[in-house]
Amino acid sequence: MIYAIIVMLGLGALLGVGLGIADKFLKVEADPRVEKVSALLPNYNCGGCGYAGCSSLAQAMVDKEVSTFLCKPCKADKKQEIIDYLASTPGPDGTTVNIKG
Repeated sequence: MIYAIIVMLGLGALLGVGLGIADKFLKVEADPRVEKVSALLPNYNCGGCGYAGCSSLAQAMVDKEVSTFLCKPCKADKKQEIIDYLASTPGPDGTTVNIKG
């Protein structure tokens, strides 16, 4: 019984160290523009744009999957703010996103 407990503690410690190392070296940095665009969208998550929710649409805009602004319930001032923000803020790769209103 004691031997089984020692083996499980050792295995848990080994796996914990492995997860800690993997977290340090395999981390994927998220594009901060996605959070900003998602915050500017109305967050109704209506799906009228064809995406599952506002965060999915924000990710698609930043990834240049869409070329026109698809959010119908978004107010005109927020819409222009999002378009201007994406056109003026470069991402980690140094490129900007141009979306038509």
